[in-house]
Amino acid sequence: MAEFIKLYEKNTDQRRIEQIVSCLKDGGIIIYPTDTVYGIGCDIHNTRAVEKVCQIKGIKPNKNNFAIICYDLSHIADYAKVSNSAFKLMKKTLPGPFTFILDGNSNVPKVLAQGKKTVGVRIPDNEITRLIVKELGNPIITTSIKDDDDVIEYSTDPELIFEKFQHQVDIVIDGGYGNNIPSTIVDATTDDFEVIRQGLGDLESFLV
Repeated sequence: MAEFIKLYEKNTDQRRIEQIVSCLKDGGIIIYPTDTVYGIGCDIHNTRAVEKVCQIKGIKPNKNNFAIICYDLSHIADYAKVSNSAFKLMKKTLPGPFTFILDGNSNVPKVLAQGKKTVGVRIPDNEITRLIVKELGNPIITTSIKDDDDVIEYSTDPELIFEKFQHQVDIVIDGGYGNNIPSTIVDATTDDFEVIRQGLGDLESFLV
């Protein structure tokens, strides 16, 4: 059964962060808050954990559309090719509610890169998740927690998320109510930045 851990952005508990990171290093699956919707993920370098997340989501590893959560811009450059224009745009918009699609490099694990040359990257404006990634030393994968409700697409209440996933994951982090609007996905593989999915982030305001 999963452990339910409450954390506050403005007063994060370092011991709890270290406990979560230890779980990730051991191949654990966590559910965590972002600046948009709650996400489920694991250490990107643990193939078994990635496969388990795919199992929970009911998708095949080679069909996954996972993004990765990085700590900062230099962290992104470790896994993706970033043009000068893309770097300038990301510097303006991140941390924030955007997922940027970039050409991946050889550091992207094979389980995430099957049949794809691109990788989605996020730096959410959420201190809890960024501290976890910083302490871990490499990104975690991220995929949204969907709701079975016909009206509400994404689950926002961490206690209800815990009830649903407590026997499938190792830790559920309660960082308060989540948003129910996902990130805005931007294709940044060329300098003709294209919004693939409009979400919480407004890209136009940064392109002026």
